[in-house]
Amino acid sequence: MTLIVLFASLFALMLLRVPIAFALGLSSIGYILIEGMPPVLLMHNMINGMNSFPLLAIPFFILAGALMNVSGITSRIFGFARSLVGWMPGGLGHVNVGASIIFAGMSGAAVADAGGLGAIEIKAMREAGYDDDFSVGVTAASSTIGPIIPPSLPLVIYGVMASVSIGELFVAGIIPGLLMAASLMLMVWWYSVRRNYPRDANFSVSNIGRSFGSAFLPLMTPAIIVGGIVSGAFTPTEAAVCAAAYALLLGVIVYRTLDLRSFVRVSMETIETTASVMMIVGTATVFAWILTANQAAAQFADLLLGLTDNKYIILLLIMLVVLVIGLFMETIAAISILVPVLLPIATQIGVDPVHLGVIVILNLMIGLLTPPVGMVLFVLSKVSQVPFEQCVRATLPFVVPLVVVLLLLTYVPELTLYLPEVLYRGN
Repeated sequence: MTLIVLFASLFALMLLRVPIAFALGLSSIGYILIEGMPPVLLMHNMINGMNSFPLLAIPFFILAGALMNVSGITSRIFGFARSLVGWMPGGLGHVNVGASIIFAGMSGAAVADAGGLGAIEIKAMREAGYDDDFSVGVTAASSTIGPIIPPSLPLVIYGVMASVSIGELFVAGIIPGLLMAASLMLMVWWYSVRRNYPRDANFSVSNIGRSFGSAFLPLMTPAIIVGGIVSGAFTPTEAAVCAAAYALLLGVIVYRTLDLRSFVRVSMETIETTASVMMIVGTATVFAWILTANQAAAQFADLLLGLTDNKYIILLLIMLVVLVIGLFMETIAAISILVPVLLPIATQIGVDPVHLGVIVILNLMIGLLTPPVGMVLFVLSKVSQVPFEQCVRATLPFVVPLVVVLLLLTYVPELTLYLPEVLYRGN
């Protein structure tokens, strides 16, 4: 009965638009008081949830992405992507996706991609005569590649919650991220042929060479992060520090586009974002602890296994649950709550925790493209001056290829596990 009160109060607070961190905390406090537990348990579990070394990666990856944006490095990335794939039909749509692949190796956050690259991409596409619905749709969908290709803030949170190697999770996201990009580029090609969108530029090796030279140092960021982790030179947390330091070096010394005022502003934004993330992690940890104490995972497992013992049907049911949660809940909160419930079920039916992590994150990224939460849509609505409702309609067609990729990854685990097997498990 108290679990019903817990969930009812959570959803009531969410409907009242209470920030998710406070909604989780207040509903957890209500449960603790009803059960007659000492309130100090709330603070104790919150502190334990946030007291994790890998979580130090969060502020540094956020800072690295913000420094890349404010230093004008995103413009260099966009220019390189433009020379590389701009010659295809609907050139700027393909450039949009290609730039997101590159920027994914620097920021690890969909909202950072949408807010940073999104403003540049939509402006360029408008000037070239593309429809707003196409421009916003492809920009929103391509931004979800960021949290799949390493580095990834959601995968860091998942790794901490599931006690899984973050390095394995990072490399596991490379092939899925490229598959997402390929599916979106197919969608862009289909739209471009139907609407007769132009090619942005002629293919030119010399142009590619010049733009590559301009973007070479920023392009080294993913190589430093992934190469350092895979080689064992540093941990994912240390990689985040290196990424931030490298972005600072480029902005201050190499390109000289980052001044003290901009650095202070970016630092304050990073502190604010990190504080919000950590508050969610802390309160979600308390909520997850309550679920664990009440054996919610076991009850949910019994429910699913009572319906069927077919592994593939159970995986489909898990994905539907995650998708529904992702429609209403912020990504980090959803990860913190879902992992203690879903991981035991996945383990019981023989699903690798690394595989589960990638498909759960991709599922939640699709939630970022759908109302009522849809953070990416809110950001793009702001930067493009397109009404939120129009952003929703524009983005829905581009959700289809992402769902197809999600199903492919769910039922063909080798696509996710191949690189971890080769690089970490020696198989």
